[in-house]
Amino acid sequence: MTTVEEAVSSDLRLSVLDQSMISEGSTGPETLRNTLDLARLADELGYHRYWVSEHHGGRFVAGASPEALIGPIASVTSGIRVGSGGVMLPHYSPFKVAETFSVLAGIFPGRIDLAVGRAAGTDQLTTFALQRDRRQAGPDDFPQQLAELLGYIEGAQPEGFPFAHLASAMPGQPEAPVPWLLGSSPQSAIWAGELGLPYAFADFINPGGVDFAGLYRERFTTGLREQAPRTIVALTVFCADSDEEARAMAASSRMAFSLLRAGTPIQLPPPAKALRFLEDRGDTSPQPRGRRAIYGTPPTVRLEIERLADIYGAEEVVVVTVAYDHEARRHSYELLAEAFALTPRVARAEAA
Repeated sequence: MTTVEEAVSSDLRLSVLDQSMISEGSTGPETLRNTLDLARLADELGYHRYWVSEHHGGRFVAGASPEALIGPIASVTSGIRVGSGGVMLPHYSPFKVAETFSVLAGIFPGRIDLAVGRAAGTDQLTTFALQRDRRQAGPDDFPQQLAELLGYIEGAQPEGFPFAHLASAMPGQPEAPVPWLLGSSPQSAIWAGELGLPYAFADFINPGGVDFAGLYRERFTTGLREQAPRTIVALTVFCADSDEEARAMAASSRMAFSLLRAGTPIQLPPPAKALRFLEDRGDTSPQPRGRRAIYGTPPTVRLEIERLADIYGAEEVVVVTVAYDHEARRHSYELLAEAFALTPRVARAEAA
């Protein structure tokens, strides 16, 4: 079996998605400080990008506002790309989102990603609370919202569009964020392909998306925005010095997500508590129900990541590691960087 020491550099890009989940006994502010700390580490280790997610109304998650986190993250890092994973566009005015990310792109040129999604990131009542006008449910007009957002980012709206003049008023011009479309369904794949956008598929939500990634490539409009399809696959990964440690680390999120599905959300429990919970339920399966998780030692994890990236046709993997212990999560990303022989960003800068 290949050892970490024998690992050679891979062409596969590795990135990070941080959901800023709150651990039992911790607080939101502490969790957000851990997000900044992990971003600094990912930057130093040579990860390609660092995305933060958007979830609302849960006492178990601190990542409610990616647009508020991206600036601080970019400020404490030097070269890693920073962005949203993603902005849940149905909650917002496309113009406001475009302005916000234009500001970020102007301050941090060449480093800002704007990945958008259609999901609510919360329950129906909280979705309603996010609306400015609560007289009725908001319209389901995501394609129109997305088209308007892209027009502002690209500096050109269709002739006759009532807000066309605002496309030339983005505060960060000529800098602009790079748009991505997030998804876990065939519809998102179709939209991304037809619009010629880079596409990030959430395997950690829906592990059955290989055909969707193929659909994206089939529907891709070459030259509209990109010359070729660009695919990211987001995977749940737990990397540790032993299989037992990796499984224990994974148990916290397994318990939390199991109770979330049952309608009783909790903060991330300690591994020992989570293992007892899973044992009491008779849950001896190596995989969470309806999900996929990669866990083990660095050689095992690397092989599985490369296998899944290959079947998805992905050039990049975004790694999602939801762990109770911040140091264990840091160590997981360190081991993964070593397994893939990532070039530390400081060394890269010195060589340049």
